[in-house]
Amino acid sequence: MAVEVKELLEAGVHFGHLTRKWDPNMAPYVYMERNGIHIINLYKTAAKIDEAGAALSKIANSGRKILFVATKKQAKDIVAEKAGSINMPYITERWPGGMLTNFVTIRKAVKKMASIDRMKKDGTFNTLSKKERLQVDRLRAKLEKNLGSISDMTRLPGALFVVDIKREHIAIKEAQKLNIPIFAMVDTNSDPRQVDYVIPANDDASKSIDKILTHVTASIAGGLAERKAEKDAAASAPEAPKAKAKAEAAPAKTVAAEEEE
Repeated sequence: MAVEVKELLEAGVHFGHLTRKWDPNMAPYVYMERNGIHIINLYKTAAKIDEAGAALSKIANSGRKILFVATKKQAKDIVAEKAGSINMPYITERWPGGMLTNFVTIRKAVKKMASIDRMKKDGTFNTLSKKERLQVDRLRAKLEKNLGSISDMTRLPGALFVVDIKREHIAIKEAQKLNIPIFAMVDTNSDPRQVDYVIPANDDASKSIDKILTHVTASIAGGLAERKAEKDAAASAPEAPKAKAKAEAAPAKTVAAEEEE
């Protein structure tokens, strides 16, 4: 899906922060200043969306998960919807400290959620006292709120996609420690050097966030579709050699029968 500068403009992707709040490292992505606000160069944004999309498509094609992180109010629902539509994990509540660097502990918490579900299915839950059932339900609700969206993530993600790197600085630091590639929407008040794939964009307006994520998730969906097609082709491929061997064996059998006669 080609990125049109016009659609980025209509979504307000070009609006940066006040000039006094800018990070000088964003200078290459700033087009001009207007009424005390920096305007982002949308031609560069479009090119960066294409670049990030190609890389994300490859990661999805390899079978790795891409973890989306956005806890700010105007991004939460959009990220949950877009990431959920392509079956990718996401964090839209508070970032759990050690989510990546202490992944084993996080997995234990997710497994705890699964064990509570099993208790409810096999009837063990009903043998608990009323107070204990209430405590277990509260724990399950808390785990679901914070970790429910990553319950299918059985290993560290292949990449992180972040909306607002200033707000999600803990997630950024953890990914850097583990050399996990970071893709992010970066506004004019942030340092792009912290990110591997920068998408210079307004990370405060929901329209802008929605527009960028629409393109990003479309690229990931493309990578997933390619992976599925390759798997399907591989699954049907062994049948062809078998059929060929069978066909070659048939004439040999006929010749042998003729010799017997």
